[in-house]
Amino acid sequence: MYEVRFHGRGGQGAVTAASILAIAAFKDGYDVQSFPHFGVERRGAPVMAFTRLDDKKIEIKTQVYSPDCVIVLDTNLLATVDVCKGIKKGGTIILNSVKDPADFADMAKRIGGGRIATVDATSIALRHGLGSKTAPIVNTAILGAYAKVVGNVSLESIVDTVRAEAPAKKEENAKAVEDAYNEVKEEVFG
Repeated sequence: MYEVRFHGRGGQGAVTAASILAIAAFKDGYDVQSFPHFGVERRGAPVMAFTRLDDKKIEIKTQVYSPDCVIVLDTNLLATVDVCKGIKKGGTIILNSVKDPADFADMAKRIGGGRIATVDATSIALRHGLGSKTAPIVNTAILGAYAKVVGNVSLESIVDTVRAEAPAKKEENAKAVEDAYNEVKEEVFG
């Protein structure tokens, strides 16, 4: 079983990203689950969402406590949320950031080594008119980074699912996925 935990803020699309990832994984033949976890339900408040995928039936029905991958849509959350909590040793962290993965090497050390990836999902979203300058919608771009870095869900399935499921600007969202796939930077830390 492969488990993903998304960290974002209300309005950034973390819940939609988790759902799109699950639908795309289903298209690739996996059994899937996807669900949100809300604290204070308001725009800008921290939000978590989860996706599970497996090649056999998923029996577990709990929140994801030990993810294989953590996706962070807003690195400002790093100051208040322990996004590394529970991540499996050698896990993957994908961050929406202009910085290089090496700038987050301390996170890799905290999880016993692993893969850190960064993509400027904010610029990609703005480039395609997704959201506004003050509130870009970065969820589809971050899924392109996931497709490249993790690789267990195909880029084609994610793009097709975005075209089918994105609530607006379907082609712009699909292009954001492809751009992030091509622009993500990653580094493996021992």
